Amino acid sequence: MNPFLIDAFKFSKLSERLEGETMIAEMERVAEVSQDKLGSIAWVLQGGNHRLGYPQLTLRVSGTINLLCQRCLTPLSVEIDSESVLVLAKDEARADEVEAQLDDDAIDVIAVSEELNLRDLIEDETLLSLPFAPKHEICPDQAATADLAKNEKASPFAVLKNLK
Repeated sequence: MNPFLIDAFKFSKLSERLEGETMIAEMERVAEVSQDKLGSIAWVLQGGNHRLGYPQLTLRVSGTINLLCQRCLTPLSVEIDSESVLVLAKDEARADEVEAQLDDDAIDVIAVSEELNLRDLIEDETLLSLPFAPKHEICPDQAATADLAKNEKASPFAVLKNLK
């Protein structure tokens, strides 16, 4: 039996809990955007019921991923810490009905067959928590230039200009 395949409805009904870590290199789509494929994503999956009685899963992912800064094209370490609530439905039509009834943008309704691949769910949540265009607050090359500008002495002509 694959430990990453669960019966989502049973898991929710019994309010089960699973937690673990998945290596970035084991998640194909996350590894594609990662600069070095190193590290892991910690995750916690908790089953339960929505206040309206629908089965739901709460998934939390956290970790650090090295991405490429879109400004300076150097590695950038990005911390992720994300939690999502997923209400379960048997098929797409039922998912649309439940979503309309809940009318809550913070909750996603997903159609689930008998088994749910937990690894795919973890990978999806990880990808959704990454920034669209990751950038340093201050890029390393810009920080060096800013430090240099601070350390430069004032030009004698600038001093004379200020005396005017």
